[in-house]
Amino acid sequence: MLTPLPEDWERALGIVAHPDDMEYGAASAVARWTDQGKTVGYVLVTRGEAGIDTLPPDECGRVREAEERASAAVVGVTSVEFLGHRDGVIEYGLPLRHDMTAAIRRHRPEVIVTLNHHDSWGGRSLNMADHRNTGLAVLDAVRDAGNRWVFPDAGEPWNGVRMVCMSGSPEPTHAVDTTDTFERGVASLREHRTYLDYIGGGTDFLVEWAARTGKDFGTKYATTFEVYEF
Repeated sequence: MLTPLPEDWERALGIVAHPDDMEYGAASAVARWTDQGKTVGYVLVTRGEAGIDTLPPDECGRVREAEERASAAVVGVTSVEFLGHRDGVIEYGLPLRHDMTAAIRRHRPEVIVTLNHHDSWGGRSLNMADHRNTGLAVLDAVRDAGNRWVFPDAGEPWNGVRMVCMSGSPEPTHAVDTTDTFERGVASLREHRTYLDYIGGGTDFLVEWAARTGKDFGTKYATTFEVYEF
């Protein structure tokens, strides 16, 4: 049974590995939240520079960064930062936790949205290391951000994160009604034109996912999150 995600908060921060990670479901919820007047920012661990085999990394990174900024704007997000870690080889460890801690202290969110950190998307559909390492580091960085003696060079402590919401998790606990903002979420994914053209990906599958979740949740469209409370 999915529980409605609490929305009695004002600031959220999306922290994900790659350009387009927010757009596979979570962006529709982001559009709902910015329509409510909430502030949402994005922090990307990489520029997605290793995502297109036919483009050299420097060029690919520039293209995908620009497409992510355009994508974020569709759902009302104007603050988009890139941490500069290497795409495809994100390592869980202190440097990643440090950079995430600094971002959390800088933005001071009440809610953090990230992507599935489990080994799979469900069944035997394996999740990649970049996603797993990023999601795990997010959970640890939330605690790091509140401890002034951990990474003291990364800004003033912030203990205000109430929950981390994992999009795409095979173990969802909560859902958000995205009926009114679903199309904007899809439009935000379409801004990743170069990447979608390369992988041959469309957006029709988003309708199927959102409709299936909506049926379970009692709405036309919805998206799910696995929520960790702090």
